[in-house]
Amino acid sequence: MSYVNNLKTFIRVHELGSMSAAGRDLRVSPAVSSNRISELEKHLGIRLFNRTTRNLKPTEQGDLFYKGAIKILDTISEVEGSISDGISNPKGTIFVAAPLGIGKKLIAPLVPKFQDKYPEINVRLRLTDRKVDITNEGLDAAFVLGKLVDSELRVLPIHDFQRILCASPKYIEKYGAPENGSDLSAKSHRCIMLRYPGLNEFFWTLQEDNKVKRYEFISPLESDDGDVLTTWALSGSGIINKPIYEVSEYLKTKELVAVAKKSPPTNLPFSCVYPHKRLQDPKSRLFIEFMVAECKKQIK
Repeated sequence: MSYVNNLKTFIRVHELGSMSAAGRDLRVSPAVSSNRISELEKHLGIRLFNRTTRNLKPTEQGDLFYKGAIKILDTISEVEGSISDGISNPKGTIFVAAPLGIGKKLIAPLVPKFQDKYPEINVRLRLTDRKVDITNEGLDAAFVLGKLVDSELRVLPIHDFQRILCASPKYIEKYGAPENGSDLSAKSHRCIMLRYPGLNEFFWTLQEDNKVKRYEFISPLESDDGDVLTTWALSGSGIINKPIYEVSEYLKTKELVAVAKKSPPTNLPFSCVYPHKRLQDPKSRLFIEFMVAECKKQIK
């Protein structure tokens, strides 16, 4: 299995851009990651990465080999899956991504329950609010918030989260409470935005007068981490647009209160997405079906 391990390490180094990051992801040391890449380069007779003290970039041959390596591991996974389809004790590792807020509050607590039921299936959960590329990042599944347009992925809808505009009493005391979207714009309220590289949404979509309206803001604060936005709102720094599910505890304690109630945000779809071939693998099918069913139970 050393060649397969070398391929897995190469793929993660290529995706993460770092020997140490790949090592952490695969639970091996940076030295092991480096040795595996060296073994692979020696076997192939080519250099896969250009290395400096600060940077590690794939060569042209490295980029080409990455595409092939993904196909090789997918083929191995499919063959192993077809062999073990009738086995009652599936084994292996699943790579999954989820948004930070929903991931911590909903997805992460369910993972141990899944592994209690299937102890020989390992789960690698990555929490991030950026848009993930399931195919290129080698993910078996991802939980996503928002509308999806990628027709190459299969989508299992889970829930439409109701969202809320909210702020702390400290903020309202200082800036006042907006009643609608027009107030948010006209009175120059501090609207805190979630932004990350590649995201082109610089607006909030609100429901007003039986219509859906788009309001653009110049945000004084922005982050690619949704939990950071909540922390800023709690400190009185601005207004956030969040699924009620994520901030329910703060609404109950009145650390955050609803604002602009006449212009509520549109609902936010929550889904599980995965490549078509993943359900051919028993461990992926078991994980996806279990998590989608449990998520629906927890949200209700």
